[in-house]
Amino acid sequence: MLNDPAVLILMYFILPIWLLAGFADWLCHRAAHIETTTGAKESMLHLLMFAELGLPLLAAIFLQVNAGIIAFMIVAFFIHEATALWDVSYAVTAREVTPIEQHVHSFLEMIPLMAILFVISLHWGQFQSLFGFGPEKASFSLKWKEEPLPASYVFSIMTVILLFELIPFIEELFRGLRASPAALVPGKNLRGLGSVRK
Repeated sequence: MLNDPAVLILMYFILPIWLLAGFADWLCHRAAHIETTTGAKESMLHLLMFAELGLPLLAAIFLQVNAGIIAFMIVAFFIHEATALWDVSYAVTAREVTPIEQHVHSFLEMIPLMAILFVISLHWGQFQSLFGFGPEKASFSLKWKEEPLPASYVFSIMTVILLFELIPFIEELFRGLRASPAALVPGKNLRGLGSVRK
């Protein structure tokens, strides 16, 4: 399985680009000074989206992918999309969402979909079984991967996620809380900019 081109593309192209886009999004927020515009509320939405896709990612890295994991990924993707819409709908009321940030958002929305489609293609029988098709019986058990990813790869990915995703977005939250300690939203900045499309 680890020599399958689809697995290699997931491991060494899709996931790194996804993480790079996440860090680029943090840089956009920092440049926009969201701590004084949308405040900690937007940062909390960012951490919520991180969790919504982070949990399925951890499942794919450590657990045997089956119908249950695929269903979890699909549901999490749609919840993430709804949260992303909520996030941008709120952000445009208090700050400009620049074209660069909108472009970064397009990566952050489509790369998870691409990743899920690759996972489905690798476990087509279990995907079909979710809908009662194919020869396989749907499995919803939680088991460690039969063929674990290389420990060096997992360590590297977890380190990158910690240093370039989790810590920066937690820092963003604390920056917002420091800038407006009495409220999650700096109320004076809400100004109804109208909608800015991603």
